[in-house]
Amino acid sequence: MTYHPKSDFMRVMMERGFLADCTDYQGLDEALINGVVPTYIGYDATAKSLHVGHLLNIMMLRWLQKTGHKPITLMGGGTTKVGDPSFRADERPLLTPEQIDDNIEGMKQVFAKYLDYGDGPTDAIMLNNAEWLDGLNYLEFLRDIGRHFSVNRMLSFESVKSRLDREQSLSFLEFNYMILQAYDFLELNRRYGCLLQMGGSDQWGNIVNGIDLTRRVLDHEIYGLTSPLLTTSDGKKMGKSQGGAMWLNADMLSPYEFWQFWRNTTDADVGRFLKLYTELPVEECDRLGTLEGSEINDAKIILANEVTKLCHGAEAAAAAEATAREVFEKGGIGDDLPTVALTSEDIGDGISIVQLIVKTGLAKSGKEAKRLIAENGAKIDDAPLTDAGLMIDATALANPIKLSAGKKRHALVKLG
Repeated sequence: MTYHPKSDFMRVMMERGFLADCTDYQGLDEALINGVVPTYIGYDATAKSLHVGHLLNIMMLRWLQKTGHKPITLMGGGTTKVGDPSFRADERPLLTPEQIDDNIEGMKQVFAKYLDYGDGPTDAIMLNNAEWLDGLNYLEFLRDIGRHFSVNRMLSFESVKSRLDREQSLSFLEFNYMILQAYDFLELNRRYGCLLQMGGSDQWGNIVNGIDLTRRVLDHEIYGLTSPLLTTSDGKKMGKSQGGAMWLNADMLSPYEFWQFWRNTTDADVGRFLKLYTELPVEECDRLGTLEGSEINDAKIILANEVTKLCHGAEAAAAAEATAREVFEKGGIGDDLPTVALTSEDIGDGISIVQLIVKTGLAKSGKEAKRLIAENGAKIDDAPLTDAGLMIDATALANPIKLSAGKKRHALVKLG
């Protein structure tokens, strides 16, 4: 469908590739023109930090605020106690209330970098759905809310259907998740005048449920908008790397490693990622995305710098680029490289190079480290590493040792 939006927000969403689907393009567009549209995205507090997979939706909230509307970051203090079954093969481990609160504190640090929080009409607010979910009376909830849900329809949602088709158990606890998420939208509309819910396209069923429920209970018109589920051009899920999740909190992933993740973007993804994850003009993103040869590497550095600036600040981005240049161009040792500090006890009479490669995170297992060496993918102090049986003792670590896996991943080992 080709829709030509009148509002700034919808125009940005469409031009930059954020939009997968919308429940009512025209209705939402008119609401955006007519006044401030409070908009929410929900985040379950399952970890202490958000990761790169969340960044697309955080950027949507940032553009929403930049175009004159009000972002609501809804922390799932209540729903995290249940766990979203969407497209999962197994049940999430249940967390204690203390773990959930602790995770929310960690996640707050990231949002503050992208959004302006405060009391103004377009200032962001952070809410916690425990505010209305924790005090629910089960029988009243069943009578007032549960009666609006058809089990037949709930079973037809792709997220539930795929789990049942594989004959994997779906607990009643998880089955309730979509009712609770729908109720969140109803309560946000009732309490805060929230008109729009955004999320990844896997949330479409949950969003539509919330819109239906609010229409039935309050007779209010509200909207849903989803973003595409991003994969890289080689089909991998966005935000996952060999080392695990790419966290947004600096204490869980160094700004240098974060910068490096973006610098290693595949050529085919550069233009698309510039549009989604930076605020450079669309024309400039398109121009940079069409560069070839060594020039595309310059575009990747621009991408890495711009994304790192937003997440960790301009200083961290500049430091990461300087370290990378020192490591790549001069073969030097940068201050920001991931570093493993060993004690004399750790080393004892000597530690194998295979163990060191695993300790630095350059390989996940000894088997993988040996394969890296056998395939000539490992270097020690920029020289090819060919001996998998090499032992390192304390005297060899009088100066830090630089280990490399391929051209782009490096780490230091030193005596602590």
